[in-house]
Amino acid sequence: MNYLQDIKTILASARQKAYAAINTAMVEAYWKIGERIVLEEQNGKDRAEYGKELIKSISKELTAEFGKGFGERVVFLMRQFYLTFPDFEIVHTLCAQLSWSHFKRVLSVTNEKARMYYLQEAAAQTWSIRTLDRNISTLYYDRMLASDDKQLVQDEMNAKTKALQAEDFIKNPMVLEFLNLPAGKAYTEAELEKALIDNLQAFILELGKGFAFVSRQEHIRTENSDFYIDLVFYNYILKCFVIVELKTDKLTHQDIGQLDMYVRMYDDLKRQADDNPTIGLLLCTDTDKVVAKYSVLSENKQLFC
Repeated sequence: MNYLQDIKTILASARQKAYAAINTAMVEAYWKIGERIVLEEQNGKDRAEYGKELIKSISKELTAEFGKGFGERVVFLMRQFYLTFPDFEIVHTLCAQLSWSHFKRVLSVTNEKARMYYLQEAAAQTWSIRTLDRNISTLYYDRMLASDDKQLVQDEMNAKTKALQAEDFIKNPMVLEFLNLPAGKAYTEAELEKALIDNLQAFILELGKGFAFVSRQEHIRTENSDFYIDLVFYNYILKCFVIVELKTDKLTHQDIGQLDMYVRMYDDLKRQADDNPTIGLLLCTDTDKVVAKYSVLSENKQLFC
């Protein structure tokens, strides 16, 4: 029955190509409609009033000719689409990977650099509309800029290469609203860990680029003791392991010391010759800035809180 699977694969591939071609054509068409509206507006005497009437008239005619989907709001967004992206080459390049809904979502982003960052990341990382919406709503770009190396985002957008550091990939703070844990109520580290595992895809997206899940409660055995690391990831861009320890109580020196010990143990027992030094991330609900300042966190570039 292999031939049936081959036929199904061929058909599925053809449909996907057809959908992609239609999507590209429609995105480009909406840009051209927006361009034509703006050019027509420039001929109007009272541009503001003329523009409103023009959009209303276009919406009415398109709806009568092509059916639903061309309300005044949609026509207005086409106009806004052109004004936001006057360079057609940008649209032409990205519309093969992104839908009209992706472009519509970023129109509300006023920062041009942030807008382009979201589009380029959505295309490169194949973000769904839901993922794009969440990243915009939680100020993903701004939190990236808040990292120690603020030039990283600019370098990424310009497709430049540089020696990436661990701090470039760790966002502070992290936004974990997708866990749906009760606000204002205490919960255990085990409950937090389970919520992260249950929402693993969203958590990896929040961590940043290049993360892959390795293990949960990884057992590390020494000659005299047994230890269990909450979560272990691998970052294929930084080429290193990232261990995550979860704390739901107030940050203490002991927590930081434990994380430092785990990082050293992992480097000694698990790290391969071609791996870079292990990174430790302490994910806590209550950060003590004084403890963080006067602990090994302030000097160790492999530990983050």
